[in-house]
Amino acid sequence: MKYLITGGAGFIGSNYLVNSIKNKNNLYVCLDNLTYASNYKYISHLTNYPNFKFVLGNINSKRLVKDLFKTYNFDIIVNFAAESSVDKGIKHPDIFFKTNVLGTLNLLKISNKYKIKRFHQISTDEVYGPSLNSNNLFLETDKLKPSSIYATSKASADLLVLSYFHMYNLPISISRSSNNYGENQHIDKLIPKTIKLAVNNKKIPIYGNGQNIRDWLYVKDNCKAIDLIIQKGKCGEIYNISNHNNLSNIELAKKILIYLNKKEDLIKFTKDRLFHDFYYGISTSKIEKELGYQPSFDFEDSFKETIEYYVKLFNCN
Repeated sequence: MKYLITGGAGFIGSNYLVNSIKNKNNLYVCLDNLTYASNYKYISHLTNYPNFKFVLGNINSKRLVKDLFKTYNFDIIVNFAAESSVDKGIKHPDIFFKTNVLGTLNLLKISNKYKIKRFHQISTDEVYGPSLNSNNLFLETDKLKPSSIYATSKASADLLVLSYFHMYNLPISISRSSNNYGENQHIDKLIPKTIKLAVNNKKIPIYGNGQNIRDWLYVKDNCKAIDLIIQKGKCGEIYNISNHNNLSNIELAKKILIYLNKKEDLIKFTKDRLFHDFYYGISTSKIEKELGYQPSFDFEDSFKETIEYYVKLFNCN
């Protein structure tokens, strides 16, 4: 099978490639624009594999994407490419819609022309909007109520993907995951940022009172679930992915500080950010019942490994 992996030098995309590349029966072509959210170093070692190709470019480039399809005649697209910073979306909304919506549309149009076997869209739990509490878990059939520019652009892309299934019978699937943690995450994100500041004994800013809750999913489990959906998931379907590891931001920061043997007085509460949803909760009953998904990694073990990875990374820099 021939895969086009867009955004493959980003956080989740790079983990997906590293996890998948050992399947020598598949060819993986990575298309990435190498913006602030991606890093070629994450995947540079994959050039040693004969079934890997890297292409520098933008998913909005009609000529480039079309030429890639002509060259490789892809069977599967996994669209990781996206602008994903909530804060950046407030200041530069146009960039988010250009990449997340128009970029996805460009991929869909060419995929439909070349009759690919599966178009898989990487989405987010944020498209549902905030949950009331941990008992209020969103199903894949629930209405979308995004409350940020980022989430709105992703919800719009999801609807585009679904429309291509209904209008053209393009074989698509969508995964909506909770917050990911693990290797290769951008330094501006909460976990690596907290670790770096703690290692250097600098103040750790926490929005508001720190009580906002996120459900943390190990990136390797997410990649496993994505592959499961592509291989066994029904066309035209959406699947939520989560491991139900709920932690408030203050709990998360304290957990990191305890592991690093640092004092809690490093924590500094700051003014809450705009559109800071309290909690996102998604049900995973569908992927568990239909596809048999279960996490492979223990939260405590994988979280410790993540901390150790970043400590080593920051101590080397």
